[in-house]
Amino acid sequence: MVRKTIILVVWTLMLVMPVGCRSSRTVKSMFVEQRDGQLLLDGNPYKFVGTNFWYGAILGSEGQGGNRERLCRELDQLHSLGLNNLRILVGSDGEQGVRTKVEPTLQRAPGVYNDTIFAGLDYLLMEMGKRGMKAVLFLNNSWEWSGGYGFYLEHAGMGKAPRPNEVGYGAFMRFVAHFATNERAHQLFYRHVEYVLSRRNRYTGLAYTDDPAIMAWQVGNEPRAFGQAEKQPFAKWLAESTALIRSLDSNHLISIGSEGIWGCEMDSALYEQISKDPNVDYLTAHVWPYNWGWARQDSLLADVPRACVKTADYLQSHFRMAERLGKPLVIEEFGYPRDGFRFIPASPTEARDRYYDYVFSLIGREPSVVGCNFWAWGGEARPQHQQWIVGDPIWAILLRNNKD
Repeated sequence: MVRKTIILVVWTLMLVMPVGCRSSRTVKSMFVEQRDGQLLLDGNPYKFVGTNFWYGAILGSEGQGGNRERLCRELDQLHSLGLNNLRILVGSDGEQGVRTKVEPTLQRAPGVYNDTIFAGLDYLLMEMGKRGMKAVLFLNNSWEWSGGYGFYLEHAGMGKAPRPNEVGYGAFMRFVAHFATNERAHQLFYRHVEYVLSRRNRYTGLAYTDDPAIMAWQVGNEPRAFGQAEKQPFAKWLAESTALIRSLDSNHLISIGSEGIWGCEMDSALYEQISKDPNVDYLTAHVWPYNWGWARQDSLLADVPRACVKTADYLQSHFRMAERLGKPLVIEEFGYPRDGFRFIPASPTEARDRYYDYVFSLIGREPSVVGCNFWAWGGEARPQHQQWIVGDPIWAILLRNNKD
């Protein structure tokens, strides 16, 4: 059911680029642009249905977790469905062997990189370019599953970041709230941004800043202030980050990666403030009915109508803000658990199908929305454990079921 819905929405929402026509276009025309509240590609409206493919660089590597044959098969499948926009983690940060964190890591210590993962990202971008696909690359993460805030704070002298699976999310969020005001952590992140954006793809020879396979750079995955006192320092850090990205790259779009109002301490004025930044080309919003308490684990199917009402109410203010600011909006994450809160492939997805149907219908008729990326693409992988462990095929569920 979801597959049929995706195909229908692709036809109504998305401009599919013909792969074979690229040679007749100028290089500049291959970049997605923002103009008058819309995204444009080669002068035409660019609207898309895509997915989160956070592990793409790992899958594209030749090291641990890599499988280039699988990657190419999955890119072909995604392209055949019209899912040509993929949101991807540049790489995780920190030591390996940490439960509930992505590995292998890209940045083992500040400025110390695992080139195998960079090669995987190079390969992924090359293969996406061949298929006319576009990547949104996020550079940081407020959550523990890829390092991010906690990694930079550790190396700024704040001590070991607590693990939510050991001490709970409350303790974790109190720790990472220090990121908003920690200038040393910011500087370490800025060096990482400079290093990534100065890279040249070993397979195509293109500088990342000149690569049309990239649609946008994103400051992070769900960056948050994590406290009332941290809101303005958080906004300052975001503005500095987007200004740095813009100074390094004039070809690509920039976005924040925010959940929206939920990711701004429920402060719509803060969300509008960070979205008004002239270096931010489009707004983002995420929707997580289970994580946010709109659906219960033991009544997922019965709670779908409530989840839909809450979703519509939440997104309406984002639709209107995008119109007011004259910028497009992308719903770049939304998800719903399988029936019975189970993770095996044979478990039914009736509740998820109904919820996805509703989200697609809602955003498909909203003029301010130019795209969406559902969470997430699992591809050929089949989970061997409820929580991914080293040696399992890379798969998409990660920690989305218990984040908040």
